[in-house]
Formats: sequence, C-alpha cells, structure tokens
Amino acid sequence: MRHGKKFNHLGRKTAHRKAMLANMACSLIEHKRINTTVAKAKALKQFVEPLVTKSKEDTTHNRRIVFSRLRQKEAVAELFRDVAAKVGDRPGGYTRIIKLGNRLGDNADMAMIELVDYNEIYNADKPKKKSTRRSRRGGSKAAAAPVAETKATNEEE
Repeated sequence: MRHGKKFNHLGRKTAHRKAMLANMACSLIEHKRINTTVAKAKALKQFVEPLVTKSKEDTTHNRRIVFSRLRQKEAVAELFRDVAAKVGDRPGGYTRIIKLGNRLGDNADMAMIELVDYNEIYNADKPKKKSTRRSRRGGSKAAAAPVAETKATNEEE
C-alpha cells in the first residue's frame, strides 16, 4: 500500500536526498539538460518546477526561498536572470523528460531531463511551418502553361 507516500525517497536519507536534488537542480540550471535515471529525473522535476515558478516574480523573498532549496548563489542568479526571462509566459511544464534506454553497467532506466525552452531542436521546427494553402486548380494551370510553350518551340525548329 502507498499510504502516506508522497514522493520517492530514492533509497536515501532525507539530508542526502535533499542535497542530491539541490545539486542536480543546480546542474540542470547551469547546463540546461542532464542525463540521470528515470526515478531521479521524476523527483528532480517535482523539485525544480516550483522553483522556476517562484523565479518568475523577482522579489527578495522569492530569491531567499529558492536559495534555501538550491544552496548555490550562481545557480539562483542564473535562474532569476536567464531562465525566468525565457519561461516568463509559460504557465508551467518547464522541464521535459526523454527516456534514453538502459545503462550498460546495471541496466538502470536512463532519461534526459531538460528545460523545455532551451531545446533548439524542438523549438526550431515550429517556425518553419507554412500556413499558406494551395489549390489544385492554381497549381495545375501554372504547370500546364510552360509545357505547352515548350512544345510550340520544338515544333518551330
């Protein structure tokens, strides 16, 4: 039964788990994407999302709350300066988990967790969409006209 089990303990004591999640969150903010196990990625997602939401409103109180969880000045500064500016209009869902397969050594399920707005591969495809519609009539007339002209030039020779 799962009574009272609100989050995954990850096989660690409380202090070790909090320190590990804080370090992983700082690495995620610094590098924008990290590889880890699926369980740690899911725990990190729950840890990071509220901090990014807090960073959207830059107040001294919010900076202190985020610093108490992250424990690194540089990560807090980058979160409030760069990341918050990029995700300001997004209502949530700041991270994405992509499953990678199993690790060679112990066959653990691996995943890549990344900040959504910093992935150029996914974001580059969206602006390339064409919104114009083409009718069959217009396309066939334009294609038929040059063919007729070329036949006429061949007959004249």
